Amino acid sequence: MLFGDVWEDAALSPRDRSLVTIASLISLYRTNETPFHLRKAMENGVTREEIIGAITHLAFYAGWPPAMTALQIARKVFEEAGQ
Repeated sequence: MLFGDVWEDAALSPRDRSLVTIASLISLYRTNETPFHLRKAMENGVTREEIIGAITHLAFYAGWPPAMTALQIARKVFEEAGQ
């Protein structure tokens, strides 16, 4: 199961797994799944600044449109989380 065996594997911490997941979703332009995983990343200890840094970094690798869309999604998630 995804949130069982995969997410519990000790090879990566939940925090690192969240960073990998949001980077993949942003790069693949998966806008429907991104908000859930941004919230999950924050639950797993990824800070607002780290998320913004990851999105900025991805702009140069995944392209500006996916990064700008992810930034808009992240702003809404941060707002809802009171950050």
